[in-house]
Amino acid sequence: MCYDIKASLEAQLMRARRKGDEEAVKEIIEKLAPLSDLPIYHASGFQHPKLLIYPEDHPDEPLVAIWGLVPHWVKDRVQLKKYWNNTLNARGETIFEKPSFREAARSHRCILYVDGFYEHHHYKGKTYPFFVHKKDQTPMALAGLSSEWLDEETGELINTFSIVTTEGNSLLSKIHNNPKLKGPRMPLILPTKLEERWLEPIQDELDIKALQELIQSYPDDELDAFTVSKLRGKEYQGNVPETAQAVTYDELVF
Repeated sequence: MCYDIKASLEAQLMRARRKGDEEAVKEIIEKLAPLSDLPIYHASGFQHPKLLIYPEDHPDEPLVAIWGLVPHWVKDRVQLKKYWNNTLNARGETIFEKPSFREAARSHRCILYVDGFYEHHHYKGKTYPFFVHKKDQTPMALAGLSSEWLDEETGELINTFSIVTTEGNSLLSKIHNNPKLKGPRMPLILPTKLEERWLEPIQDELDIKALQELIQSYPDDELDAFTVSKLRGKEYQGNVPETAQAVTYDELVF
């Protein structure tokens, strides 16, 4: 699963900087970044933070969106709260089937860029958080689904998103060993050369099949991980730089 992330402003600007349009980068920093919750050293999806996403219909112009996809057919805030925590992740194998995701999967895919994500490892009755990141220290491009939701009571149009997940690779299989879950999962990390394919419009069933072929585990030899301070309970330091720093647990054998 992917419920905890780290996302700096620089990571979120990766796509914009790649295009080399400094005016666009400046505009994002001045107008959009203040509306987000960046920088995020640690945030849980259950807090529904605001990040930048690059949507399918204008992939070079990011939007500020809330983590937790809200389908357009959700009636009101009461129903929204029932859905929100259940749509932080979208299981890649079923995004074209599930009512909450199938419309977004067909026509509202997106990408968000993060520094990495956190997963918990279970050992002798305790949990230990790991920060997973790319070995080359570059941001991860995570595949997402987005949706606009209109609050009819206030007239506010809210952008929301979900992170697509896939089977965990060997590294995640070792870390993400929760005995209550069927198997390890991980966010769908897109290699740079496949980012544009994730955002290409779907025309027919062959396009859907091609898109489904992208939903694969990221090579574990390109990722690394280290333990960090607790992300839950009284020991949690909050959204501060120290939360993302390496911490050694002498009792942990990994």
